[in-house]
Amino acid sequence: GWWSPRTLGVGYTNIEDILSGRFVGTAMLVFCALKFVSWSVALGSGTSGGTLAPLFTLGGGLGSGLGLLAMRLAPGLGVDLRVAALVGMAAIFAGASRALLASVVFAFETTRQPLGLLPLLGGCAAAYLVSALLMRHSIMTEKLARRGGRVLTEYGVDALGQVLVREVGLKPVVTLDADQSLESVRAWLLSDAAGTRHQGFPVVKEGALLGVVTRRDLVDGQAPEGRRVRDVVRRPPSVAYEDSSLREAADLMVEEGVGRLPVVRRETPSSVVGIITRSDLLGAHRRRLENSRRRERGLGGPLPARGA
Repeated sequence: GWWSPRTLGVGYTNIEDILSGRFVGTAMLVFCALKFVSWSVALGSGTSGGTLAPLFTLGGGLGSGLGLLAMRLAPGLGVDLRVAALVGMAAIFAGASRALLASVVFAFETTRQPLGLLPLLGGCAAAYLVSALLMRHSIMTEKLARRGGRVLTEYGVDALGQVLVREVGLKPVVTLDADQSLESVRAWLLSDAAGTRHQGFPVVKEGALLGVVTRRDLVDGQAPEGRRVRDVVRRPPSVAYEDSSLREAADLMVEEGVGRLPVVRRETPSSVVGIITRSDLLGAHRRRLENSRRRERGLGGPLPARGA
């Protein structure tokens, strides 16, 4: 601000001067560089400040600079610096906000010049494509993503992506020893003892996870003498790490076609510390919805998590 006072403030006058062709050349490029630095410092420090006007300023300056370069390299093209600045302004906004049509319509409405429509479409489409390929989020949702929210749509945060597996999945788990006979396990299931109502059981051997069996695997069919629990384990186990999000766990359940996942720690991936089921995912999502509705109604703070 001390070196270039024009970088301070909203900057509508700067945008108007760039688009009208009154502010061009080296002075304009230096101004845009300083504006970018001051804007970055303001955003990085967490102070209040917008993004729309700085984007228009930088986009217009970049477009004007590229137009000036094109005029010097190929004078016969007949490049108009004002049109170049307009295209640059619209293109950088289209890429940052992922609002392709809105950027084109906005820029066209400000000038009502039909000759600028084709460059606007080309520039905004190219910027949108580059942004979609190189950036996971738009400028509108990047802050949400950096705070830990998983953004599925442009204006919504995935509730399951904000909850870790350890918050719901670290609970006592009933395991079966791989060397147990199927006959003894079936007798235990019929005894109605604690834990027999579960629909799935991790199978371990000397404390190491071998797989997961369901209640149906254990009770369906005949149990030949000498058959063990390990004989009905069909595939290597799919696990959920305690520091993963519930969204990752839900995606893994869908991919593997299972209804439950053993929970392990990354440093000891063969040791089961809990289990997470579809009902846990639904319960966590329900609590998030209840908390959100309570905040919207102004009825108080969030509901306590289950088990807290």
